[in-house]
Amino acid sequence: MSISLQKSKTFPTATHSGYPEKPMTEIIPNGFFVVDRKWIVQHWNKAAEDLLAIKADNIVGRNLWKALAGIVPLQFQAAYHTVFFRDIPNHFVQNWEEMGPWFDVVTCFFESQLSVSFKTCNQMPHQKLPEARLKTLNELYRYVTEVTNDCLWELDLSAKELYWIDGGHKRVFGYPIVNAIIPQEFWEDLLHPDDRVRVLTRLKDILVTGSATVWEDEYRFQRADGEYAYVQDRAHILYDNDNRPSRMIGATLDITARQVAESQLVESERNLGRERLKMQKKITDAVLAARERERADIGKELHDNLNQILGAAKMYIELARTDETNREMCLNKSSGYLMTVIEAIRNISRSLTIPEKHIMGLSENINMLLDDLNATEVIKIEFTEQGIDESALSEKLQLDILRIVQEQLNNILKHAKASFATITLTQEKSQVILQIIDNGRGCDTIGDSKGIGIMNIRSRAESHGGKIKITSDPEQGCELQVELPLNSHETTG
Repeated sequence: MSISLQKSKTFPTATHSGYPEKPMTEIIPNGFFVVDRKWIVQHWNKAAEDLLAIKADNIVGRNLWKALAGIVPLQFQAAYHTVFFRDIPNHFVQNWEEMGPWFDVVTCFFESQLSVSFKTCNQMPHQKLPEARLKTLNELYRYVTEVTNDCLWELDLSAKELYWIDGGHKRVFGYPIVNAIIPQEFWEDLLHPDDRVRVLTRLKDILVTGSATVWEDEYRFQRADGEYAYVQDRAHILYDNDNRPSRMIGATLDITARQVAESQLVESERNLGRERLKMQKKITDAVLAARERERADIGKELHDNLNQILGAAKMYIELARTDETNREMCLNKSSGYLMTVIEAIRNISRSLTIPEKHIMGLSENINMLLDDLNATEVIKIEFTEQGIDESALSEKLQLDILRIVQEQLNNILKHAKASFATITLTQEKSQVILQIIDNGRGCDTIGDSKGIGIMNIRSRAESHGGKIKITSDPEQGCELQVELPLNSHETTG
């Protein structure tokens, strides 16, 4: 039997320490043989020898019909020819009078070869398997390898020979090797130089332990065109009677697409990280600039306005000391100037701080801010709220909403030349929406969005996972919409 297998060189066989290593076709109980399109027998397993009483040495390499002339029933020949011409599997049960028993036969054609699997049965079954069922069963193995890109192989550890099964390596990597034996060194040479030592060392260590049943690794494998593919290899390790590793049966999976996708994802995450750092820097710069601007505004107000008023108050007090006639008038003037300074300082303090939540809420703070602005009669501002539950808003969220209102109103007063504005605050199930609309001269939605004021608003919104939208037309006013999600970590319950 071993001689016939050496002749066809189609299925591997080896012997280790008196223990016969057998390929799959020698293990199955069914008779099995393979012929080419010229009906030349390529393989004849041991079960076929036993069932048909014909030795492999007497039939491998010969024409099937000549070797079995006068023995094979015409039904068998017709069934085999049907498979060749129609390229579909066939299943039938036939009595072979010359051999005695009934035979249950399955034939299938693949890659110019006809495979025949047969066994004896006691009687004729009531019906044959449906043709569609046969075709599904026959092609299952082929489809599995095609769909998953698995390349099946068997390694004879003693002979150091690999058996590449069913053309997977041809289909996936382009090597014209189908159901053939190759030296183990050929596979080793195809490992990427940077992976070879690691893969072979790990494989050797696993085999030396003598207890592992599975080997698995990932590495780069050279294709027939010279390019490298990323592969995942997994195999079962089989042991002989002396508990020594004798064979490995495994599958190689091309994971290049997955590896490329993962690399692209990593690069995207790096780019995203860099963009986040840039954005965070912009936000930080905007916050710092806003703070500096607030300090500058306070300093300017103290120096250019309040300092002058205090100077005038001091002058009237000095006059009151020496001018007895106008003393009361001077004291009244100085007192009025001092009250103006006190009110200005109160307004500055109010713009920088917010009272404790239990003393004053968000809506009340906004209304108080608008009372001061409406009193100037420079602009009329209306405020409405819908469904606001302040108990569901954290203090930080309430403070940031108030700061956004202050920032946008400041922008309107300085740049919009508007006479009317509306503020709408709405709470939905999952978010709070702030909308501020004015009837001013409009704004540059691109240029102004990069300004310090809008950057400060955006940074406050993004700190809560929110976003802003600016809509404007020339001389048609401007609309700012801020959407702030109500996340669990923002709620106070």
